[in-house]
Amino acid sequence: MPGEASMSAAIIGAAEANDIGYPQTPKSSLTLHIEAINNVCEMTGIPIKAIDGIFSAGWSPQIAEYLGLHPKYIDTTAVGGCSFEMHVHHALAAIHAGVIDVALVTHGEMGFSQRFTGGKGTGRPFGGGDPWDPGTQHTSAYGLGGAPTSYSHALNRHMARYGTTQEDFAEIAVVTREWATLNPRAVMYRKAGEGDLPPLEKGEWGGGKRGHTFGGPITVDTVMNSRPISWPIKLLDVCLVTDHGGAVLITGPELAKTSKTPPVWIAGAGESISHWNMLEMGEFTKTSASRSAAAAYKMAGMGPEDMEMAMIYDSFTVTAGITAEMLGLAPEGEGFRLWKDRHAAPGGRLPINTNGGGLSFNHSGMYGMQLLVEAYRQLSGTAEDGGFSGDPGKQTSARSCVVNGTGGSLSTTGTLVLVSDD
Repeated sequence: MPGEASMSAAIIGAAEANDIGYPQTPKSSLTLHIEAINNVCEMTGIPIKAIDGIFSAGWSPQIAEYLGLHPKYIDTTAVGGCSFEMHVHHALAAIHAGVIDVALVTHGEMGFSQRFTGGKGTGRPFGGGDPWDPGTQHTSAYGLGGAPTSYSHALNRHMARYGTTQEDFAEIAVVTREWATLNPRAVMYRKAGEGDLPPLEKGEWGGGKRGHTFGGPITVDTVMNSRPISWPIKLLDVCLVTDHGGAVLITGPELAKTSKTPPVWIAGAGESISHWNMLEMGEFTKTSASRSAAAAYKMAGMGPEDMEMAMIYDSFTVTAGITAEMLGLAPEGEGFRLWKDRHAAPGGRLPINTNGGGLSFNHSGMYGMQLLVEAYRQLSGTAEDGGFSGDPGKQTSARSCVVNGTGGSLSTTGTLVLVSDD
């Protein structure tokens, strides 16, 4: 039975910044925010002045000031890449309670450009974490020095516990890249059979419609032969590091009727945390997504068997594989089979990460916004929008989607169940 808040709000539009991926000229994080906000307001016909709730990973005060708004609700939840799924959850609750009418969830992150600006424009100090942080002191003693080292423990444990292999997880990268070849906005977009691209000019990074030098289809052998990063993780098991800006607007049913774009209804939402310090993780092959998903399914009155599509955080191939298991989309130990058996591939029964994912489309550091944008485009039937998201044939027929963001080191999770308009 659906929960009381189920379907009481809808995402009425989702848009990205004008230039994402590897831009030739760096843009600040704030600029990426504002471009996406302007685009989503133009798309929906909802004026900026109508926004009365602002949700972002730490940027809400600056966004409000820049837009000249005095919102009734301000949310700066910042717990990693799942923050945006949590923002949708919080916006649903606020709209259901009658606190606000129009919620803006926004994100801008110059994951790529910051390397050229020395951290200017990021909105945060540039460099590593606090060396006096107790977590840093303890984890470094066990060889955890960054995200790849943490996720290596998860992949090692999965292989030891279930007998999976590096090749099994390489299948996830292969199928995800296949989706990217259908998406001109993807960094790794490049059609098969196009031949070699001309050499890059100095300072040019490619991506987008030009195609990336290392883009195009890949095989399991390609993944296995890519350079080691932190055993058993290899380069093509790891997400991109790019620029991205994205924004979604959420309203109640009455205002949704006034939008120029179709609504996508928020049927369920949930969030959870299992740990923050990786050494406190109870089991490296299990994340809190099992709890956040259970809450979302319960609110929606639906289950994993009702999902026709999935958007799953894929900072690493192991992230996607384990999360699929936690969402109930595959038995424990067999998440990789969704990709290996081509259920997740174009034409499969459960399309997953149809934009090319964090592995091949875009990953700015916190990938949860990209999940929201793609879920909206697919469920609303607006994926072919003048080159912004895909070639003809990319559009799915899915009417329901589970969206799961992951933050920290497999630490925090936010899960949504979204459904198309009737």
